[in-house]
Amino acid sequence: MTPEALLADLRDIHPPTPGGFWPPAPGWWLLALLLLLGCLAIIYMAWRRYQRTRWRQQALRELQALAARATASNHWFAELNSLLKRCARTAAEGQHPQALTGDAWAAYLTAAARPDQQQAPWALLVTAAWQPEPELPPEEAVTMAGAWIRGLSC
Repeated sequence: MTPEALLADLRDIHPPTPGGFWPPAPGWWLLALLLLLGCLAIIYMAWRRYQRTRWRQQALRELQALAARATASNHWFAELNSLLKRCARTAAEGQHPQALTGDAWAAYLTAAARPDQQQAPWALLVTAAWQPEPELPPEEAVTMAGAWIRGLSC
């Protein structure tokens, strides 16, 4: 064979056929795995936060129900104190604040609300459960209790 015949048998350079989109390269698999794990972690953290703060939403609903039937009676203030003690028990599990009474309970409420707040309004709320005619208006007690419940950390 002559060199011209050999050259005539040669074909032109053909680029390789492009690969399909499937299966993806290992980097795409890694990226998909990381995105999936990130989404699962966000969902898990949101669920845990919801579980930790669900009691607060229930307490605020119960406070709204108490506010709807607010009266300046010692029975109503006893129910409000009971609600606050249940919230304190949930927020501070190992400390047993629900066992506190009188001035100690008022001091705990003051400290848990804001350390710089005066103890007098909380003392009025605590003692209103035993007074025949409470000095603290129920509307103010509901406002204080709502702010206290929202401010609790757990």
